[in-house]
Amino acid sequence: MSLTRSIGDTRGPHFYAEMGELISNSGDEHFAANMLHLVDKWVPIHLVDLSEWTLDELRDRVLDIKLLGSAGLKQDLSVPQTLHPLNDHPLLREMLRMQDPLLIQMKAKANSTHPRGSSHQCNLVSRQSNRRCVISFYRPPTQRGFSLAELSFLKCLSDTLLPLMERHAQILRQAHHTETEPAHNLLEQSQLQREFYKRLSLSDITLSAREQEVCLGLLTGGTVPQIAEKLSVKNSSIETYLKRAAAKLGVSGRHGLAKWMVGA
Repeated sequence: MSLTRSIGDTRGPHFYAEMGELISNSGDEHFAANMLHLVDKWVPIHLVDLSEWTLDELRDRVLDIKLLGSAGLKQDLSVPQTLHPLNDHPLLREMLRMQDPLLIQMKAKANSTHPRGSSHQCNLVSRQSNRRCVISFYRPPTQRGFSLAELSFLKCLSDTLLPLMERHAQILRQAHHTETEPAHNLLEQSQLQREFYKRLSLSDITLSAREQEVCLGLLTGGTVPQIAEKLSVKNSSIETYLKRAAAKLGVSGRHGLAKWMVGA
């Protein structure tokens, strides 16, 4: 199947169904596998890594890299035994001063000493404060690198994939911080999140990460001051995010949001 035809197919119901499945699996162990399944149909890839970087921007260094998911034919992609320090990673320089989302292409290099460096890769990167969410797609060096058309398609798709990646990372952080909560509370929150993302997908509405956080906070019974404290922002900022989300959803306030959630 040609890439041009494939891109056209993304307007069809199958693409949105698969995107909805990906959205509903944010924070789930199958998230990376679902992303691989979705992207591979339009741009052939063998492996996807999802990672979250924490940077010390004042000292131009990496504080931590967490792998938040991985899926694919790992046996086709060699991983070097000796790894350089994180601060020597080839992605770091471009990620330090970024303001807008990036697409970073790295062609396969023989005898690379960096993780996956001997494979062709396309990295989609977003920024939230000192964190960087990274989606890395790989091809083995025996295959051709990513074409300009494929890179352009992935850049367009990044508008959807990167916010989902940010949400995936956030859910995993929240799960880590709330491990002591009763299991039934966590289950209820997970079910509500999945239903919320499913409704967004069916409505073909895009909310920012902050707008999603505020909507979910209100739907789970949180107050404006509580959500503001949790997100470390002012109450007025929460009100602004809610107004923006409500305008996109075509509702008014918390009650309208609840009605939208149940399809009323």
